[in-house]
Amino acid sequence: MKRYFIGVDVGTSSVRASIVGEDGQLLSLSTSLIKIWNPKPDFYQQSSHDIWKNITNAVKVAVSKASVQPNEICGIGFDATCSLVVLNKEMQPLTVSLDGEAEQNIIMWMDHRAQSQADFINATQHSVLNTVGGVMSLEMQPPKLLWLKQNLPDTWQNIGHLFDLPDFLTWRATGCLTRSLCSLVCKWGYQADAGSMSWDDEFLACIGLSDLSHDEHSVIGNKVNNPGSPCGAGLSAEAAKELGLLAGTPVAASMIDAHAGALGCLGCKPREPSWQCNLENILVMIAGTSTCHIICSKKHIPVPGVWGPYYSVILPEMWVNEGGQSAAGHLIEFLITNHKAYSLVKEEANKSAQDVYEYLNTYLQKMADQRNIEHLAKLTHDFQIWPDFHGNRSPLADASLKGMISGLTLSNSADDLAVLYLAAVQSLAYGTKHIVSEMKNCGHKISLVYICGGLAKNSLYVQTHADVLGLPVVLPNAEQSILLGSAMLGACASGHFPNLQAALASMGGQGTVLSANQNISSFHEKKFQVFLAMVQDQKKYQSIMSSV
Repeated sequence: MKRYFIGVDVGTSSVRASIVGEDGQLLSLSTSLIKIWNPKPDFYQQSSHDIWKNITNAVKVAVSKASVQPNEICGIGFDATCSLVVLNKEMQPLTVSLDGEAEQNIIMWMDHRAQSQADFINATQHSVLNTVGGVMSLEMQPPKLLWLKQNLPDTWQNIGHLFDLPDFLTWRATGCLTRSLCSLVCKWGYQADAGSMSWDDEFLACIGLSDLSHDEHSVIGNKVNNPGSPCGAGLSAEAAKELGLLAGTPVAASMIDAHAGALGCLGCKPREPSWQCNLENILVMIAGTSTCHIICSKKHIPVPGVWGPYYSVILPEMWVNEGGQSAAGHLIEFLITNHKAYSLVKEEANKSAQDVYEYLNTYLQKMADQRNIEHLAKLTHDFQIWPDFHGNRSPLADASLKGMISGLTLSNSADDLAVLYLAAVQSLAYGTKHIVSEMKNCGHKISLVYICGGLAKNSLYVQTHADVLGLPVVLPNAEQSILLGSAMLGACASGHFPNLQAALASMGGQGTVLSANQNISSFHEKKFQVFLAMVQDQKKYQSIMSSV
């Protein structure tokens, strides 16, 4: 009998489900949009009911499109954004909304309401902060939990269970309350190393959350699984009926979406043998709405301003450092769609049957040719962007930072829009270089970069990163690396593979290598100097204005 695995990915705005073969080949893909509420600036909320309903729809469509039978599905893996799910003691949604909307029981990863709570936690300088680069992000769960306690006391008093979204999904599928080591270590302050794994009750008390220690931490999880290990007895009868699958189908302990993307990439073998390198020398970029920069190591290597080192959160007994940009694809989209020339450019792109980004990439090359510029990158010679419109996640770990643009004129033409777009892409690449530089300074050796996610489909984004970093970039041939990673989890839970390393070796596939253009390196080095100067200027402005 052929064996197939389901990968389910819950991203920021959609659910995707896929059917994947034991060789890693994608048979089918189904997508379903999910709701986002943005009731006020920095508040982003979702509904666990809405997400699960869309998962069941997506899985049914994916199974139907692949023409496979339920008894051929041997395992299921889930990944999701690191959003906070709040349930009462009857396992029903509890509101996280100031207006009391009960359906809205998820504080999204990108929600920035908990700035003061994050500042308070960081001021404790507790040793737990050493596992998140020295500064806990307001995107992590402790600041959000403290915000809930301080601002929604009725919700707090009625809490029965708190989940990271990936763990909510495995509970909803199986009825099993175990949490994944990936979510707890990366987003909750759970402490893990080769010697021990536990909650730090002193830390919880220090930040005003000692009530979460009660009843052996039952509200936040006291049974922890390694990613890819089986959850409970597999699919419950209720979930199996909802998904159109068989009860008892193995369900894997989950991963955060970016980490599933890293897993899906790490088994990919570049076609060119000369680019083969050690697993520890690979940086994986999961580039979409936001971007994560993940590297695995056998050694514990702290990097200031970069999350981690996290133990065994992707592969057993390996440490992970995770850098990131809170806005990447979202930044590019925001800038171009709010430009006056966007509607004109969109119309021209439609005429040529291209998406806007393909059209702009071609448009930029034409501009460079018309102006007799040797490389289109130089179109931004006098135009600079600092990209932290939603704060800096890494390596400065400063959510107060804002975006900056230098070089504006009174013109609003399509040419100006194209240059703005190019500068945004370049700024994200310089942000990645900033993160990579800090990783290297602390001891990581990076010789190869993998890129997956939505932005991997943008040729300008990919080539610009290769050129700015001066490193070869690998694009996995797998159409959906994040979903492949989730399917690998399901394959491991099924027992078809003895461990995740074996799943990587069998399902990882191949990739295409893009080399850096060395003839543009000096230009990017100068631009990077400007990039670093911009943030120093911003801090000067903050200092000047701090007294009023």
